[in-house]
Amino acid sequence: MIAKNYADFFETLNENISIVEYKKYFDEGTLFKDPFHEVKGVGNIYNIFMKMYKNLDNPKFKIEEIVENDTTSYIKWIFYFSFKGEEKRESFSGVSRVYFNDKKMVISHEDFWDAAENIYEKIPLLKYFIKLVKIKIKN
Repeated sequence: MIAKNYADFFETLNENISIVEYKKYFDEGTLFKDPFHEVKGVGNIYNIFMKMYKNLDNPKFKIEEIVENDTTSYIKWIFYFSFKGEEKRESFSGVSRVYFNDKKMVISHEDFWDAAENIYEKIPLLKYFIKLVKIKIKN
């Protein structure tokens, strides 16, 4: 149930949600980690999402599945977005491992997703080099 409320928060995220709303879910010392960031504290987490809204068009999370016990949850999601100035809609899936404290606040949120496949390979110059590396590893 805790994870469902948290997942609902992510599905309704938008650039107009204030830090006050984030403080309802994140403990002051929450650790947040994804392939691009590792920060501590609700203010820093809020800043990551505000930058996301600044750098991407219409980013949205769609929750696919939640597995939870008393203190730990795994949340499978799909992230939809467009790069600024581009019409093509992109998406990729990932999983978040979330730990809650006894006050039902998030104390750790770690995202697992493939940055190379989902971001770097969409950048033309990097795409070429990543494909070369994949071919070398495969052979």
